Amino acid sequence: MAEQLSSGTALHVAASPTGWGKLWREPARPDWIRRRPGAPWLVVATVCIGAFMGQLDASIVTLAVPAIRSDMNASLAQVEWVALIYLLVLVGSISAVGRLADMAGRKLLYTYGFALFTIASLGCALSPDITWLLVARAVQAVGAAMLQANSVALIRTSMPAAKLGKAIGLQGAAQAIGLAMGPSVGGLLIGLGGWRWVFFVNIPAGVIGLLLGWFLLPRTHVKAPRARLDWPGLTALMPAVGALLLSLSEASRSGFGNLTVLGLLAGSLVLFVLFVLRERRARHSLVDLTLFRSGTFSRGVATGLLGYLVLFGVLFVTPLHLESEYFLPPAQAGLLLTVLPVSLGLVAPVAGLLADRFGARLPASAGMGLAAAALAVLVFSSHDLWVTAGALAAMGLGLGLFTPANNASVAAAGHDHQAGMVSGVLNMTRGVGTSLGVALGAVAYSLANVLGNSAGAPAVSGLGFRMAVALFAVLGAVAAVLSFLGRRSRPKAVPGPEGPPVPG
Repeated sequence: MAEQLSSGTALHVAASPTGWGKLWREPARPDWIRRRPGAPWLVVATVCIGAFMGQLDASIVTLAVPAIRSDMNASLAQVEWVALIYLLVLVGSISAVGRLADMAGRKLLYTYGFALFTIASLGCALSPDITWLLVARAVQAVGAAMLQANSVALIRTSMPAAKLGKAIGLQGAAQAIGLAMGPSVGGLLIGLGGWRWVFFVNIPAGVIGLLLGWFLLPRTHVKAPRARLDWPGLTALMPAVGALLLSLSEASRSGFGNLTVLGLLAGSLVLFVLFVLRERRARHSLVDLTLFRSGTFSRGVATGLLGYLVLFGVLFVTPLHLESEYFLPPAQAGLLLTVLPVSLGLVAPVAGLLADRFGARLPASAGMGLAAAALAVLVFSSHDLWVTAGALAAMGLGLGLFTPANNASVAAAGHDHQAGMVSGVLNMTRGVGTSLGVALGAVAYSLANVLGNSAGAPAVSGLGFRMAVALFAVLGAVAAVLSFLGRRSRPKAVPGPEGPPVPG
């Protein structure tokens, strides 16, 4: 059947492709799956596999860095790029991948993203030297971008608007569980078989995810019009994001007063300005800037960045504090820290239900307020281990309330044919927030060394921890206020102008 166009939105109906053409067409789900009342929840379950593996892989790799350095006889700078190149490629490319998915098909890019991620994981595991490993990590990041740019978009376009919050809450729980299990699973794998098993573990999960995605995910019924990818915009965006992430990485070691950091920040700012100017003129923009005219969308992106900043900043500074002040070994410190993502994962589905029933404003503002209050307790009671554990659990509960509700309000923005673009912006926000949280936490520790150089190591560590946590508490309070200023109405997916979807 010929491609149909309606109101500027392409509605693609697959013909009967043969040979290699089948590889570039999204197959319809089997009728017995499509007709099931619970078919949308099968989509959520499939997406949760990718969400779980993405966070598990992120937290496992950091544990493998010392073993990689020793085994490959690599320098510290080279090994640092094992984590950094993954983040740079992922965050820098995710908006472009989301835009491409809106045109080519989200199911297609998601399933092939699983395939690419799995193959690249095998390449990482079999790497003979550090150069090979870095190249494989860059390819792995492209696969991860194909997964992340489409995960929220697939949920948004498959679920009824009234259940969107619950579905995104379940995805958030899967991410939190993956994050929580990373240190323990990583330590076990490295202890039993070495660092290469950190990558081998992705292969069976990737194969399962690929097969489930191919058979359970629906075709993309509402596609953006086919157009040239905005290469000038991408040429400005990728180095802008790269310079920003590099500056934050360097700031975590040298502080924000370092000339290299300042130069990278200035270059990033210039490139971002050029990107915005380009997008305002581009006929088919990489990111539709008109989305930011919506207070709900722009506020959700801003508070989401602050939420990820607070979460990953605390995850960075707390192990340092536990090891230096309480002399806990890394394994015990990591185990105590898991109370945060575990409590986040437990409450995230409930938060989604609350968002569906009452709107995003109540759970988002209350959750971020609870997280800020828990951090305030840590500032004044960080000398008590049990209070520290309780405050971390309360913070996890707060972020578990905030994140799914906020993500659902952002995911519902725009039309269905922009879902990949919106998902890409949401995930790029997470990457920048993660890096900014780590950088600010590290700078607080560096500043504490300057202010308390006459004190002992535990005292300096305690001061740095309190300074970092106080900063995160203030930023959390700002996010709570911004969330409270949001609209009361429930997030509703805006239907595209193209008419009813095609079955499958």
